[in-house]
Amino acid sequence: MAHESFEDQTVADMLSKDFISIKVDREERPDIDHIYMAVCQAMTGQGGWPLTVFLTPEKKPFFAGTYFPRSRKYNRAGMVEIIAQLAGKWKEDPDRIREAADQVITETTSRLLENRSGGVMSEETIHEAFRMYESNFDAENGGFGSSPKFPTSHNLSFLLRYYQKTGNARALEIVEKTLDSMYRGGMYDHIGFGFSRYSVDEKWLVPHFEKMLYDNALLIMTYIEAFQVTGKAKYAEVAEQIITYVLRDMTDEGGAFYSAEDADSDGEEGKFYVWTPDEVEDILGIEEGDLYSELYDISESGNFEGHNIPNLIGTTMESFARRKQLPLDELKQRIEAARVKLFAHREQRIHPGKDDKILTAWNGLMIAALSKAARALDKPAYAEAAAKATEFILRELRREDGRLLARYRDGEAAFLGYVDDYAFLVWGLIELYETTFELRYLREAVQLNAEMLRLFGDEEKGGLFFYGSDAEQLLTRPKEIYDGAMPSGNGAAALNLLRLSRLTYDAKLSQAADVQLQAFAGAVASYPPGHALTLAALDFAYGEASEIVIAGDPAKPETLMPMLRTVQRQYLPNALLILHPPGAAGEEVRKLIPLVQDKLPLGGQATAYVCQNFACQAPTQDLEELENLSSKH
Repeated sequence: MAHESFEDQTVADMLSKDFISIKVDREERPDIDHIYMAVCQAMTGQGGWPLTVFLTPEKKPFFAGTYFPRSRKYNRAGMVEIIAQLAGKWKEDPDRIREAADQVITETTSRLLENRSGGVMSEETIHEAFRMYESNFDAENGGFGSSPKFPTSHNLSFLLRYYQKTGNARALEIVEKTLDSMYRGGMYDHIGFGFSRYSVDEKWLVPHFEKMLYDNALLIMTYIEAFQVTGKAKYAEVAEQIITYVLRDMTDEGGAFYSAEDADSDGEEGKFYVWTPDEVEDILGIEEGDLYSELYDISESGNFEGHNIPNLIGTTMESFARRKQLPLDELKQRIEAARVKLFAHREQRIHPGKDDKILTAWNGLMIAALSKAARALDKPAYAEAAAKATEFILRELRREDGRLLARYRDGEAAFLGYVDDYAFLVWGLIELYETTFELRYLREAVQLNAEMLRLFGDEEKGGLFFYGSDAEQLLTRPKEIYDGAMPSGNGAAALNLLRLSRLTYDAKLSQAADVQLQAFAGAVASYPPGHALTLAALDFAYGEASEIVIAGDPAKPETLMPMLRTVQRQYLPNALLILHPPGAAGEEVRKLIPLVQDKLPLGGQATAYVCQNFACQAPTQDLEELENLSSKH
């Protein structure tokens, strides 16, 4: 969609007479990126970035490619040459070019809309997804397939759901092997925390050093879920380290979260993150430097272009402690002290560039992640950070008429929000409600969800278009259901609809969820592993979803909080947690959540009601009984 500036006067004249040059940020305008990438794939058989597309004055594409050097190089046509040729052909026969553009549009539209409906989804689709995940699992290194490897943590979250649903131990093995391998690899920043975007090798050693907000948000959620399922503290520790990174390095002073950190610093990819043994020794001293370097694979020969990416691929802290005959606690203390010193030294280096855009969709994911972590780990500060980000988004990225916007930077909000912005923010708001029980977050979720259906809904065929009915109309209005590095907005919307319909007893939302799932049944059934979040919605729809109401007075935390904590620390993906307080606050809850109407604290003490299929178990005030009742749901 863009080209570099040209000093050549002939080319400059061509551009001024025949072309308009526009540079588009694919994160700010994913609608344009999505459609014109499909154009490039239709025309060339492949896609990639940077993407260059030439359009007629009617905005119809007729030529595309993924990278063109300024001038011809290595038998590859240069931009100067291409522009000259295209300008000549346009002058000779513009009608022929317009005809070719129409053919491209037909092919692109077919690609964007193919296999979207038809077919049937059932619980068997969920089992087929597991079989395909298992078949594609890399048992030696974790993850799926070969290099490059992306975290795609929503796939792992689905497998945790599958384990809880079926008790299939293999699903949990796949998740744990992958989470452990990703953490031990160089894709994880063992000194400053946080995950890079992907690994270029199958062992997770060498990352593309760029750090993305959405990856880290999704990974927080999956590591938290793994902690809830297994009770293993190491997964909680990784989640907390990622949160430390995000709150330290990726948070705007207003509380929202930045988009990314670049891979390059000082003109070289990864330079900020790599080490030599001499550097480590100079900072830590000989004894501690040798210990750290041996543990983290830092050697004279190097593991990355003569330098070293700290990693634990060949060992674990536990096995290393045994080999060194050191108490594990002592080793951990020494390594943490070393890490702090190395981090302080690294802070003096030239930092990678920071992409300080604030994107509504990605902030929605981080709000959801922090909310889940806050309740699972009993960390109110995480909920406070999520709430602060929420206030920023609702204040700065929402017009006076309520319309969400997609991007904020330097005091300016721009671009009409896409379906991902609505779906991911609603997701975050639901999670934040279930953590703080502040009803305004649920009200906002209900309102934004209604706006999403109005702006993006396809009344004829079902599903949600990527951009709104009030936005600039491009070649076509695509619907995205496939989960790539991020889960799809349609998948998130399906799960949101199901959760909100149960919370509010709104039959229209339940019907909308059914339509949403049926609209994409063919796409999901054709390749279930590519649709993890939609599968999660399917599991919610077919599974034993439940509501857990805690009736109690927040002014009596001595009885209320232990009951809330009993439920919040558990892994209950298909359960909804509701607080029903007394008095006027309870009246407001009853207006929005009718289910709580007759559920009151007995004898003035906090009381739990576990309900399923509109029928509730006998109320209980016993924590052990509550844990047993809720764990069955």
